[in-house]
Amino acid sequence: MDTNAIAAPLSLAFSPCPNDTFVFDAWVHGRLPDAVPPEVTFADIDVTNGMAERGELDALKVSYAVLPWVLEEYALLPCGGALGRGCGPLVLTLPGAAEGPGATGAAALSGRRVAVPSERSTAYLLFRLWAAAEVPGGVGEIVVLPFHEIMPAVRDGKVDAGLVIHEARFTYQDYGLHSLADLGEYWEATTGLPIPLGAIIAKRSLGAPTLRALAATISASVRAAWQDPAASRPYVLEHAQEMDPAVAEQHIGLYVNEFTAELGADGYAAVRGLLERAAAEGLVPPVAPEVLAFP
Repeated sequence: MDTNAIAAPLSLAFSPCPNDTFVFDAWVHGRLPDAVPPEVTFADIDVTNGMAERGELDALKVSYAVLPWVLEEYALLPCGGALGRGCGPLVLTLPGAAEGPGATGAAALSGRRVAVPSERSTAYLLFRLWAAAEVPGGVGEIVVLPFHEIMPAVRDGKVDAGLVIHEARFTYQDYGLHSLADLGEYWEATTGLPIPLGAIIAKRSLGAPTLRALAATISASVRAAWQDPAASRPYVLEHAQEMDPAVAEQHIGLYVNEFTAELGADGYAAVRGLLERAAAEGLVPPVAPEVLAFP
């Protein structure tokens, strides 16, 4: 691993979610030889998306959906992100809400009020692509709520449905909710590709040698976490917001995988496919494939 090009701590933002703290633990805590630990800011991904659009930090974890707005200033790194299979966002409703004498299934969301965690998230892009194909006339009002407020809002009838991500896959039944649609299953069935969720980006102005050293460092941090999972546990649980340790482990197992260590051909194909489909629907500006290439 060549880290010599990183001469000073880089500013880095990522979420307090278990997959991110697991990935960056070894680097943040100085367990990688010769790798200068970063200066860390914790923020939910909707916040880091905005930071990237404003060009505020050297490197950030962002939604793949925000790439069309930031790739002029930032390069996509080939590691550290979240892609996978069987790990997509869910559309949740109250049991029976999408059944009965009227429209059923996805059609029952026509004109309905839906809570989402962000309008610049990959989850929302997937939702829009799914709704365009499956919900006649489209959904109604979109309400942006903090992630932790979405399931209670659906449970309490404040919204008709909620778009959720991450550990909600393991906890939504605790709120008495029903999974109307698994957008990951929809994406995989229609593309055959993994689901691109979160990306690591870094400023192009750092220069190619530093970007390559940064990618090598992040990949090494991922592999170090795999080699000694117990070492990262205190850091993970410290920031897991009272999450059950078993749920945190499930979260890591789902979102930290071979694509986290290296995007690879399938990973890049998934990113291109998402952005091309979204651009075709007018949801994001078009992105030239070469702009996604790592320097």
